[in-house]
Amino acid sequence: MSDTQTFEFLSDSELLRAELEGADAATLLLVLVQLTGDTHILARARPHIAGPMNYQETMPEELRGEIRERLTEALIDYARSGRPLPPIPEGGLLREMLSAAAGEEVSEDYVAMMREDLEASEVDPRGLVWRTKPAKDRLDAFPVVIIGAGMSGICAAVRLKEAGVPFTVMEKNSAVGGSWFENFYPGCGVDTPNHFYSYSFDLNHDWSHFFAKRDELWDYFERAAEKYDIRSSIQFDTEVVSAIYQDGDAYWKLTLRRRDGTLAELNAKAIISAVGILNRPKLPDIPGRAEFAGVALHTAQWDKNFEWRDKRVAMIGTGASGQQVGPTIVGEVKSLTIFQRSPHWVVPNPNYFAEVSDGMKWALAHIPFFARWYRFQLFWAFADGLHASLMVDPSWEDDGKSINQTNARHRSFMERYLQTQLNDRPDLVEKATPSYPPYGKRILVDNNWFKMLVRPNVELVTEGIAKITPAGIETADGQMFEVDAIVYATGFQASKMLAPMTIRGKGGRDLHDFWGKDDAQAYLGTMIPDFPNFFTLMGPNTGLAHGGNVIFITECQTRFILACLREVLERGVGEIDVKRDIHDAHVAEVDALHAKMVWTHKGLNNWYRNANGRVFALLPYRLVDYWKMTKEFFPDNFNIS
Repeated sequence: MSDTQTFEFLSDSELLRAELEGADAATLLLVLVQLTGDTHILARARPHIAGPMNYQETMPEELRGEIRERLTEALIDYARSGRPLPPIPEGGLLREMLSAAAGEEVSEDYVAMMREDLEASEVDPRGLVWRTKPAKDRLDAFPVVIIGAGMSGICAAVRLKEAGVPFTVMEKNSAVGGSWFENFYPGCGVDTPNHFYSYSFDLNHDWSHFFAKRDELWDYFERAAEKYDIRSSIQFDTEVVSAIYQDGDAYWKLTLRRRDGTLAELNAKAIISAVGILNRPKLPDIPGRAEFAGVALHTAQWDKNFEWRDKRVAMIGTGASGQQVGPTIVGEVKSLTIFQRSPHWVVPNPNYFAEVSDGMKWALAHIPFFARWYRFQLFWAFADGLHASLMVDPSWEDDGKSINQTNARHRSFMERYLQTQLNDRPDLVEKATPSYPPYGKRILVDNNWFKMLVRPNVELVTEGIAKITPAGIETADGQMFEVDAIVYATGFQASKMLAPMTIRGKGGRDLHDFWGKDDAQAYLGTMIPDFPNFFTLMGPNTGLAHGGNVIFITECQTRFILACLREVLERGVGEIDVKRDIHDAHVAEVDALHAKMVWTHKGLNNWYRNANGRVFALLPYRLVDYWKMTKEFFPDNFNIS
C-alpha cells in the first residue's frame, strides 16, 4: 500500500494495534512525528536510539507502547477526517528526525539527498524530467542499446521507457538478473539489507529475510522486468561482440552473436553498457589445475548436479562467496579443507539470518511513510559512516595494523568478536586475524564462518599451494591433501572491464588500447572521451567497499546518463562526449583521493587495484558527494555536436 492510498485497514482499530506490535518502534516514531509534528516525543526517544538498526533501539516498553497507541489514534483520525497526509517535513525538523533515527547527528549536506529518497512524488527526481519534450519522431529516430539485463540494465530500461526513448536490451543469458541469475551456489545471497538493496522506484515489502538469498533476489528482478514491461524489449541469448562508432553519421554499429553462433548487426544512436565487472570468473593460475581427476568448479559456474554430500571437499578462497558456501555445505560434507591466501575482517549482524516478521511486513505495506523511513535508516546504517575510517592519518603509528584512531577502534571490535568466537583455538585466531587495516579488503558479514572453522571436519590451511594433482592439492611445505572435489571461490576478472567486447570510438580508437592494461578510467565512472553517446553503468571507480549499495550508484549514474541524452535530444544534435581535460581532471582527483585511503596502504593487495597499484574499481567519494556530482549537469564539460 503506497503513501497515497486510503486506509481501508483502519476499519479494525484493534487489528491495527496488534499489527503495530511487530513493527520497529523507531520507524513508527518517525511516522508519528511526521503525522503530528510532535518533537517532544522525538526528544524523549532519542537517547534510547544508539544507531539506525532495530537492535540498536532500547526504548522502555512504556514509551514504545505510547508511540504505537498515539500512532494508532493519529492514523484513525486522518482516515475519518479525510485530511490529506502531510508531506515530508522540511528544514530543521527533518534534520532532527533523521538524526534521531540514525542515532547520531546527520549533517546538513545529507538532508537533501535523504529527502529525495523519502519523497514518494509523482515526478520521480531520479528519472528523466524533460524541459521541452522532443517530438515523437525525434525520439523514435534515437534508438538506444543497453548491454546487459541485470540490475543496472533493468534500471536503465525502466527509466528510458518512462521517458519515451526507444531501446533494445542485449542479454547474453536466457533470463534477466545478471549476477543473481548466474550465481546459485549454496548460500548465495546479499550482504546488504534487502529493503535498501532495491530500486527506489520499486520497493518490495514482502522480503522473507532481512538479507535474502539468491532465489528471492532473482525473483525480484524478474518481477521488475515484468512489472515495467521490459522483457518484450530484451533480446536474450545474444552477446555483443563489438560496437564501432560511425564517424560523421553519429551512430554505433553493433555486431551480435546469437546462441547458435550466427552473427547479426544492429545500429544505435547511443549505448549504455550495463555488463558490470563481477561476471567473468577468475580461476587461479596453479600448476596442474587441469589434471585434477575429481569435480572442480567455480562458485559462479556451479553445477546443479554436483553432489558434495559425504565428499572430501577443498575450497580455495575465503572471500564473500567462500564465506557463504563453506558454512552452508559444512554440515553435509565428509571434510572441508579451506585454502586461505589471506583472511578477511568479519563483522557480526544479528539480522543476517533473521526472518522479517509478519507485523513488520504489514507495516511496510500498509502504514503510510513507514517503508520510506525504514529505508532511510538502513541507508544510514550502511552508508558513509565508515568513510572517515578509510582515510590515512599520516601521524598515526600502529605498525601498519590501522590507519587512524577510528580505524583502530573498529579493528579492536572485530578482533574481540573473532577471539570470542574462536576463544579455545589460538591457532585459528592467529590464522583468521588479518595483518592489514580494516577495510583494506572487503568487510564480510559473519554467516557462521567462525563457528564453521572450529568444526571437527574442517581444516584451515594457510600454506601456499604448490600444485594440483589428479588426487588433490599439494602445498609448498610438501603436504598432500587428497580430496574428491575442488571449489574455486576465487572471484572475478574485475580489472578486464567490458571484455571481451571490442569497442571503437571516434577515429577507430580502441577502448582497451585507450585504457591500457587493466586500467579502466571514466568520467564519473560513466563517460570516456572520444566515445560519443557511450555510457558505462558500474564502470571504473564506482564500486563500493565502504558502504551503500550498487543500486544507489546505478540510479545516480542513470540520472546522469538521462541528463546527457536529454541535452542531445532537446537540442536536436547528434552526439555528446566528455571533454578530455574534464575527464583527465576527474581521474587525477580520484587517484589523489585513493592515495590517501586504506586501499593503497603499503603492503596491501586486493582486487580493487591493477598490476601497477592503481585503484580502478572503487569509489573514493562519500555517497552524498557522488549523488551531488551526478545530479547536476554542466554543459560546458562536454562536446555536444
